[in-house]
Amino acid sequence: MLDAWPLPRLIAHRGGGALAPENTLAGIREAARRAYRAVEFDVMLSADGVPVLIHDQVLERTTDGHGRVCDLSFAQLSQLDAGRRFAPRFAGEPIPRFDQALELCHSLGLAANVEIKPAGGTDRDTGRVVAAWAAEFGRDVPIVLSSFSLAALEEVQTTAPDLPRGVLFGDPPLDWLGIVQAAGALSMHCAWTRLRPVDLAAARSAGVALVTYTCNDPREVERLLEAGVSSVITDALDRMPNRGAGDL
Repeated sequence: MLDAWPLPRLIAHRGGGALAPENTLAGIREAARRAYRAVEFDVMLSADGVPVLIHDQVLERTTDGHGRVCDLSFAQLSQLDAGRRFAPRFAGEPIPRFDQALELCHSLGLAANVEIKPAGGTDRDTGRVVAAWAAEFGRDVPIVLSSFSLAALEEVQTTAPDLPRGVLFGDPPLDWLGIVQAAGALSMHCAWTRLRPVDLAAARSAGVALVTYTCNDPREVERLLEAGVSSVITDALDRMPNRGAGDL
């Protein structure tokens, strides 16, 4: 299974990491400009069922909007500014649709780790829609669909069974391998500080890829990769050592 792992060793967190507004096309472009070959971003549904890039269920932290993402249509969300809160030079940067992000990844030669982020009670709908859009618009993009929601991942498996899936944990439970295998997933994703040596051994034995987030210390990133982690997600795009295009 590890031979089939489609992502490079370093992945830019939420698009451009700490260098651009998260979950925006500007962030994806910044990752490519920094020679990264993969980005991670979050996808949630609007009120009218359009998958958009955003992390929080509410709008206040990253946009000039207010309220819940799932209560606004895409037409309403598309009018919001998702860049100015990060820096004035990004003013006017919109919340993108999922297909726009995939098309940009394709044009820039980037792979994508897509985290499915259901609003409360929409796990299955979100998983189904994201899988369908990924299958339609992401045919030329190496992609992994990951989520904390097993229900969302079940819908991915039903809707687009050929798409690689990853199960997300903050702190992996002792039985994480059984959960990953029951989900038919290719990878386990967890906080880098919570990864244990026993997890590395279990993953290696079972052929499961390990992805850790969000490590910003170059020395720790090097240690994780040398220990056998398949990919590390980072915000520190400008601090990671350049080990060559095969690693980035």
